[in-house]
Amino acid sequence: MTEKALETTRRFLHGAAELLLAGPQHRRTGRIDLRVVAGGFATVAEPALRVEGDELVTSSGRFPLNGRSYREVAAAAGLEAGEPAGVYGGGPGVRIGEVLVLDGDAVKVLMGAFAEGHGALREFAPGTEPVLWPEHFDVAITLGEVNYGVSPGDQHIAEPYAYVGPFEPRQGAFWNAAFGAARTMTGLGDAAAVVRFFREGRDLAAER
Repeated sequence: MTEKALETTRRFLHGAAELLLAGPQHRRTGRIDLRVVAGGFATVAEPALRVEGDELVTSSGRFPLNGRSYREVAAAAGLEAGEPAGVYGGGPGVRIGEVLVLDGDAVKVLMGAFAEGHGALREFAPGTEPVLWPEHFDVAITLGEVNYGVSPGDQHIAEPYAYVGPFEPRQGAFWNAAFGAARTMTGLGDAAAVVRFFREGRDLAAER
């Protein structure tokens, strides 16, 4: 799997989260928040939709994503593809007519990062429910004016990474990113190390 394959797959999965899940959910309920589920991610309200691996799963069936446009997938599933209009200005910048190109190995890496991140967040803060946000495509929580989460990668870091992002900047060796602190998931190694990273960030953020 190349870095380009990871980047391309991430962009198209991000597009699926925005155009095929968050958009339809927002038009029905006014909500954009999504959640991590086994094998992928899903809506939290109606309509009940999820991306599992390289398929869109609805109450009426499973619809392959690879090699089809968002518009084609939505039409096959009886949905209207489109972003949650007027909610945020970021996002993946994909168009509903773009044809998805998904690398199987990259899909496994990205979905695995979400699953590991979700599990680590639940262990770190048992009383919270992590949210997968369609704008930034990360799974995250906020505690005491500090964001904790896992991103599948972005323009700053090309691979999945965990982060701690205080609302106000902190100083020190731990804080190695403009938004706070970041560590790659491969560098951390496992979910237990991700939890330790979150705990260290929480403790250091409280020292200001």
